[in-house]
Amino acid sequence: MKPSIPKGTRDFSPSEMARRNYMQGVIESAFQRFGFKPIATPAMENSQTLMGKYGEEGDRLIFKVLNSGDFLSKADSEQLAQRDSKAVAGSISDKALKYDLTVPFARYVVQHQNEITLPFKRYQIQPVWRADRPQKGRFREFVQCDADVVGSDSLWQEVELIQLYDEVFTNLGLEGTTIKLNNRKILSGLAEMIGAEDKLIPFTVALDKLDKIGQDKVIEEMRGQGIADGAINKLQPLFDLSGSAVDKLGSLEGLLADSEIGQEGIGELRFLITTITQLGLRTANLEIELTLARGLNYYTGAIMEVAAPDSVKMGSIGGGGRYDDLTGIFGLKGVSGVGISFGLDRIYLVLEELELFPEQLSESVRVLFINFGPDEALYATKAIAKIRQGGLSCELYPDAAKMKKQMGYANKMNIPYVVMAGSTEIDSSTFTLKDMRTGDQKQLDLTQLIDAVSNVR
Repeated sequence: MKPSIPKGTRDFSPSEMARRNYMQGVIESAFQRFGFKPIATPAMENSQTLMGKYGEEGDRLIFKVLNSGDFLSKADSEQLAQRDSKAVAGSISDKALKYDLTVPFARYVVQHQNEITLPFKRYQIQPVWRADRPQKGRFREFVQCDADVVGSDSLWQEVELIQLYDEVFTNLGLEGTTIKLNNRKILSGLAEMIGAEDKLIPFTVALDKLDKIGQDKVIEEMRGQGIADGAINKLQPLFDLSGSAVDKLGSLEGLLADSEIGQEGIGELRFLITTITQLGLRTANLEIELTLARGLNYYTGAIMEVAAPDSVKMGSIGGGGRYDDLTGIFGLKGVSGVGISFGLDRIYLVLEELELFPEQLSESVRVLFINFGPDEALYATKAIAKIRQGGLSCELYPDAAKMKKQMGYANKMNIPYVVMAGSTEIDSSTFTLKDMRTGDQKQLDLTQLIDAVSNVR
């Protein structure tokens, strides 16, 4: 059988892992500077923890894990005969791979509520799984990098998370990202205005697709959800909104004049825009996107999504929002939360396309010692230990192979320095250092050798 891996999953080479570790390091360092603490949750959660938290569309994308042993023994024979997959799944699987990090985090907060201090700021960098159709930038297994705060309903948390996005993308050298903002309360106000409060979820799911499928297709989808043409016509001013963030909010204020919840959402959005305008961002742009919904049922306030620079065709590379009721579904009421996520895999593709990865990341080993035989290898290994103690990566070629083969290995592995130590060097307690990039060679003692490979980049 030919070896293979499931669709939507990937192997990563050493050079790819070097780049991913670099990105993760930049993100994790920013999380820590902003005061977030790390936690981890299992790859699997109980199905009841995840199901029903992401909407009908999300539920379909959850990977279910079969029960151990004879999982069919407890299945209902009638359901099996009728091929009722949804009903059967409940009896043969009580666990699932986590769909995101937010719902497991809410479960964590409730389960460990007596051990944490509110407000609780946590970050997580872990893989998640979705049974989605694989395509560019969309995988079935991918890494999310999340930062969340629970226990505070202050809008200053949203301000800080917007700054966190700006900090990370600036430090990655990714200029020109756009942080799009909306508020779930505004979407509720729009649904209220057109008399579609009972169809809030399908209404927002359709509206969220405006930039992907266009106005006509969105209207068609709303009709398919039973939203009347008269109600849809009332949305036309929303489709026609233009101008600055302040202009859009002014127009929206008139459109939602009779909606209390809509006005509340406008007020929250105005605070964020005004505050960030006063504080300023280093490289990111801030934009109001009033059709942004993100399709997840648990959002209740601010919603945000990050778009890559216009020069790159890529979906969102980050997103998040306020979720006031999420811990309530696990029995802990009155704990507000807000969080954001970085799409590590999509950000990787963007940095790769724009050639923004530092060149030195491909350098996995700094120094290679040539192996001339047992005595020379022992002499080299003593020096290698000293070099490693100085924090540099260094290795001995394992076999006393021909010089051409060992030099070829150094070239293929992009190792910048090769050290040769034969009988002459051993007698004089020296080493011959070759810079593989320039071809220059010099004879040095151990102290000089360590200085040379440490200081020259």
